[in-house]
Amino acid sequence: MSNTFTPFVYWAQTESQITLKVDLTDVKDINVDAENNLLEVTAYGQGARGWNNYSFSLNLHSPIDPNEINYKVIDRQVDFILKKKFNGWWPRLISYPQKPSWLKIDFDKWKSEDMDDNEDEKRDIRYDYPDTFEKLLKEEFGYTKEEYAKAYLIIYNLFQFVGFIYVLAVMGIRYSRDGPDSIKDTYAAVGNPFKFIQLLQFLEVMHPLFGYTKNSLLVSFLQVGGRAFVLFCMIDAEPRMQTKNIVFYLFLLWSTIEVVRYPYYITQLLNIKISFLTWLRYTIWIPLYPTGFFCEGIVILRNIPYFEETQRFTVSLPNIYNFTFHFPSFLRIYLLLLFIPGLYTMMSYMIRSRSKKLGYSSSKRE
Repeated sequence: MSNTFTPFVYWAQTESQITLKVDLTDVKDINVDAENNLLEVTAYGQGARGWNNYSFSLNLHSPIDPNEINYKVIDRQVDFILKKKFNGWWPRLISYPQKPSWLKIDFDKWKSEDMDDNEDEKRDIRYDYPDTFEKLLKEEFGYTKEEYAKAYLIIYNLFQFVGFIYVLAVMGIRYSRDGPDSIKDTYAAVGNPFKFIQLLQFLEVMHPLFGYTKNSLLVSFLQVGGRAFVLFCMIDAEPRMQTKNIVFYLFLLWSTIEVVRYPYYITQLLNIKISFLTWLRYTIWIPLYPTGFFCEGIVILRNIPYFEETQRFTVSLPNIYNFTFHFPSFLRIYLLLLFIPGLYTMMSYMIRSRSKKLGYSSSKRE
C-alpha cells in the first residue's frame, strides 16, 4: 500500500464563491466529500512526490453549499468552484489562523473586495489593489519585503548604536580611572571592537543598492570608505600611530556622531517623532565634522614620514607588473582631496539635508 501525500492547493475568492486549484496532473480516481464547513478530496495523480495517492482536508472558515460543488479535471490540475452559503468576504479560507504549508494563494484569480464579480476588465491586484495584495502577502509569507527590510535596519542600527556606546563607555571609564595616562592606550583597549563595527558600516554602502534606504550612494561611500582608510591603513597599519593622543580624540568624535545618528534612524523606522533628536542629528555635525576632518588630516600628515621610512604599501621597480606606486606621495594627494573637494562635498550635502529637515519643520509650525 502506497503512502498518501498532500498536494499543493491554491485558493482565491469572490464575494459568492471560492476557487481551488489542486496541483496534480493526470488525475485518476478522484473522490470529493463535502459538508457545510468541511471539504475532503482524495485522488491518484502526479504531484510533488511523483505518482502517488494524494489527499487534503479543509476546515473552512464559513459554510458552503455542499450541493453546489463543481470540479473539473484537466491535464495539469484540478479546478474546484465552491459556492458560499452566505455571500461575503472571508478573512481567510480555513477556520484556524495557522495556514498549512501546502495551502497557497492563487494570485492570478484573486479579486479584491471592492471589485465587481461581473467586471470584464482584467486587473492586477498587485498594482490596482496594493492594500489587499499586502494583506495576502502577509497571509502567504507572514511578512512583506518592506517589513523584512525594516526589521533588518532596526536590528542593524541598534547593533551599531550599542557598539559605539561600548567604545565611548570603555574610553570614559578608563579616562575617569587613569586620567590622561589612559589616552595613549586607547587603540589597544577599543581598537578591535572599533574595527569590527567599522567593517559593518560597509553594509550602509550596500543599503541604497538594495533599495533599503534612499541615501546617496556616493556620500555613503565617501563617509564609510574615508573613515575605513584612516582606521585600517593609517592607524592599524602603523603601530607608532596607535599610541598617539590624536587616536583618542578621533575615536571620541566618530563615536559621538554615531550615538546620535543611529538612534535617529531607529526612531524614523518606528515612526517616532522626537524633535530634539532630529535637531541634534542635523546640528551636531556642524562642529564635529570639520573637527573630525582636521583630526584625520593630522593622522595622515604624521604618518607620511613613517611610511617613507617603512615603504609599506609602496610598490617599487623592478616587479613582474612593471608598475610603481609611492604610498607617501599618494597620501599627500589624498590629503589635498580630503580637505578641498572631500570636505566641501560632505558639508554641502549635510547643509542641504539640514535645511530640508529643520527648515521644513519650522515652516510647518508657523
